[in-house]
Amino acid sequence: MSLSFKRPSHRARFTSTWVFSALCALWGGSALAQEPAAGLPLWEIGAFAGSLSAPAYPASVERFTRILVLPYVIYRGDVLRADREGVGARWQLAPGYQFDFGASGSFAASSADVAVRQNMPDLGTLVEVGPRLRITLARPGPGMRVGLDLPLRGVVEIHGGLQSRGLVFEPALVLEASDIGAGWSLAAKGGLVWGDQQLNQYFYGVPLAYATQLRPYFEAQSGLISARISLSASHNISPDVRFFGYARLDQYGLGSNTNSPLSLQTSSPTVGVGLTWTLGRSDTRLGN
Repeated sequence: MSLSFKRPSHRARFTSTWVFSALCALWGGSALAQEPAAGLPLWEIGAFAGSLSAPAYPASVERFTRILVLPYVIYRGDVLRADREGVGARWQLAPGYQFDFGASGSFAASSADVAVRQNMPDLGTLVEVGPRLRITLARPGPGMRVGLDLPLRGVVEIHGGLQSRGLVFEPALVLEASDIGAGWSLAAKGGLVWGDQQLNQYFYGVPLAYATQLRPYFEAQSGLISARISLSASHNISPDVRFFGYARLDQYGLGSNTNSPLSLQTSSPTVGVGLTWTLGRSDTRLGN
C-alpha cells in the first residue's frame, strides 16, 4: 500500500493501535459494528484522506500532526480479509466467538527530534503480528454489539534488519452500533495496553551507555503502558463518500514505568478526522 504524508517538523511515531490502528479507526473501522455480510460487495477500492494528531510515543511530551492520503482495498473473503477491521485471516469458532490473525504497525522516529531521547538510538518502524479473540457478549439491538476483544501481538522492529521487541496485549470492552439513524455509526471502547519487559524497555528504558544527569539509568518492567478510552463515529455522506472522526484518551499515570525519565505525561489525547471515497466495487455480492 502506498502512503504519502506531509512531514511535520520532526519524525514521530506511536505504536500498536498507535498509527496503523488509528488509521483503521479514522478509516471508519472503529465506527462500525461487525459488518453484516449479506449484500456487501466482495471487494471495494477507493481513497482515504485524513489528519491525525497524536503523541510522538506513549507518554511523550512531543506531539505530531500528520495529513495522510492513500489508496485502500477491501476484500471480504470467507477467511482471508482486508476490510475496515484490519488485514488478516479470521475464523468463526462458534456463535459469538471469532478468531482472527492480523498485523498492524507504526512509523519510525528520530531521537534527535524528541528532546528527552537526544543521543539515544532512534525508534524504528514497528510491525505487530498476532491473533485476536473477539467475544460477543450481547447484541442489544439490530446492528449493535457489546463485546470483549483480546488481541495479543508480537512486535518486530525494522531498523537495519529485523529485531524482536516483545509482546503487546490490548484487552478492551467494545460497544458498536453500525446504524443509529441518518447514516451514522458509532463505537465506544475502553481497555488496557500491556507490554512485556522487552517492549517497555524499548520505550522507557535508559541503558547506562545513554544515562546522563538529567536522564538517569532506568530498567523498565513488564506491565501496564496505558488505560485507554476511545470514541469514533462515521457518517455516510453518499453511497461512495464516508466522513469519520476519532478521539482517544490514554492514561499513562497508572503504568508500571511512570518513574522512567522518558515517561513525561500522565495522559494524552489522540484525535483525527477524515474522508473515504469508494471508486469501484465488485458486482459480486456476499450471500448471493
